Amino acid sequence: MGWNVTLPLHGTASFWRGVPISMPTSLVRLRSHLDPPSNAPEDFVLVRSKDELQKAANARLNGVMIVSDDGLENLPEAARCRQLIGVSEKFNYLSNGDIIRFHPQSGRFRTLYRRASRHNSFLVTDRCNHYCLMCSQPPKDIDDRWILDELKVALPLVAKDTASVCFTGGEPLLDWREFIEVLALCREELPDTAIHVLSNGRAFVRDEVVAAWAALQHPNLTVGIPIYSAVDHVHDYVVQAHGAFDETVLGILKLKDSGQRIEVRVVLHAITAPRIVETCRWLARNLPFVNHVALMGLENTGFAIANADELWIDPLDYRAELAEGVNILASARVNVSVYNLQRCVLERSVWRYAVQSISDWKSGYAEECDRCIEKDRCSGFFTSGRPRRSRGISPILAS
Repeated sequence: MGWNVTLPLHGTASFWRGVPISMPTSLVRLRSHLDPPSNAPEDFVLVRSKDELQKAANARLNGVMIVSDDGLENLPEAARCRQLIGVSEKFNYLSNGDIIRFHPQSGRFRTLYRRASRHNSFLVTDRCNHYCLMCSQPPKDIDDRWILDELKVALPLVAKDTASVCFTGGEPLLDWREFIEVLALCREELPDTAIHVLSNGRAFVRDEVVAAWAALQHPNLTVGIPIYSAVDHVHDYVVQAHGAFDETVLGILKLKDSGQRIEVRVVLHAITAPRIVETCRWLARNLPFVNHVALMGLENTGFAIANADELWIDPLDYRAELAEGVNILASARVNVSVYNLQRCVLERSVWRYAVQSISDWKSGYAEECDRCIEKDRCSGFFTSGRPRRSRGISPILAS
């Protein structure tokens, strides 16, 4: 089976000069060569041909980014550009309004925001107070609070018509005061943008955090919080944190008591999927007031690869249970969606709840999918390697 990552989001520039090295990183907002000239320090015009480079040089712009493998940096026009960054054509997806983080010392860069994408997310921190068995962004014990400062610089550069932005981690609310400031900036700079925060929810057990969150009065702010089981010790085992279930549920109750928007997320794997009917029934009875429940196929990356022997289950093995769980939630009038699972592994009754939610740069298909008439409406193929049959629930939890 083939696995295809659509877009490379980071790399090293093939050349660069003139970019100030006084700061460890620089944020660059890309502009079309057809836009009115801008000399804002963060704006770099995109060029892909000799003619576009000549126009940029004649306009004496502050910065130019060349996306080409044709040696344009060696032309006389390039020498007339004050700041110049060149990257390979494999980054040809870069376009007007995109934002990248650039390291002048090393030439390394990462795409932080793509204006054309429907799935823009900003990493807030790599730190976390959970150690989830299937974590796609394995936590690190590092001081990365500089990211919060960078976000405050980046958000005013984001296009005002961006439909939605997600903040993820790690756990974004570890430095909750600083993160609330970031959300307040979103409210001011991007008032029409839906904001989705992925959190484990435990911070909301503290009244001061709930009060600060509610005081934002953001018109379209949602927090996505995972609950992996109706059984506390199962949830705690998945997240590798004793007492997490109790704090998470209490946090949800306190948030909703303050009128906040909440999404509950359940990642499906060999520990959680066999219990999905029980979990959905518990959610329908105890948390029917949440705004959305997302039942999510396992993303096969990070710790999910390291723990594959314990976590892998063929989606076909739980398709009936998933369909029953969806029906329970829908019958209770809970807004429910199924993420990250292709239609061919779902009962037909679930198809109308299936949503293509995974970021487009991750979306890939197996060779078999190319021959499927449902491919264009499908959620993609999100398991890598040869499928194996489920190994069942961990023996630790079997009792």
